Amino acid sequence: MITADNFYKYHEQWRNHCSNLVLAIAIMVWMETDRLVTIAEVETLLGFRAAGDRTTGDENSRFHLDLEDFLYGLCGLPAELSRFAQNAVIRGDYLTSLRVSKFLHDLHAGFQLLNLKNDGLRKRFDAMKYDLKKIEEIVFDLSIRGLLTSPPTSVAAPAPAPQPTQPPPQ
Repeated sequence: MITADNFYKYHEQWRNHCSNLVLAIAIMVWMETDRLVTIAEVETLLGFRAAGDRTTGDENSRFHLDLEDFLYGLCGLPAELSRFAQNAVIRGDYLTSLRVSKFLHDLHAGFQLLNLKNDGLRKRFDAMKYDLKKIEEIVFDLSIRGLLTSPPTSVAAPAPAPQPTQPPPQ
C-alpha cells in the first residue's frame, strides 16, 4: 500500500496508466452524453476517492487522480474523436462530425485559458491544433459538397416546444 507521504515518490509508475484511463472514460462519457467528464466523475468511476473529497484540500490523504494526469488524458481526446468523426463520415453520419467539431473547439478554448508551462502538457496541447485542423477540413469538405443539413456554426437546432392540444383555461 502506498502511504500518503509516498504518493508522489511513486507517481511516475502509474502516471501513463491513469492518463489512459482518463482518456477511455472521457470518450465513454462523451459518447453517452456529449459532454466533458469532470475529474470528480473519473475519480469516482475509478474508485480513487469519493467525489466530494477534492474539496477538503488534503490532496495527499489518499490515492487520487493528479490534476496533471487528468489533463494529459484529456489532451488525447481530440486525436481519438477526430478519427471517430472521419469514420462517422465514411458511414454516412455527417452530423457527428459537427458535434465532434463543436466539442473539440470548446475543449481547445478551455485549454487556452490555462497558463501552461513549457513542458509535456504544453506539447500535447499544441498537438491539439493538428487534430482540430483535421476535423475542420472534414466539416469544410462536407459543407462544400452540400452534405450538411445545418450550417457548421450550430450542431443542432433546438427542439421545437410542444404545442398544447387544448387551449389553456381562461
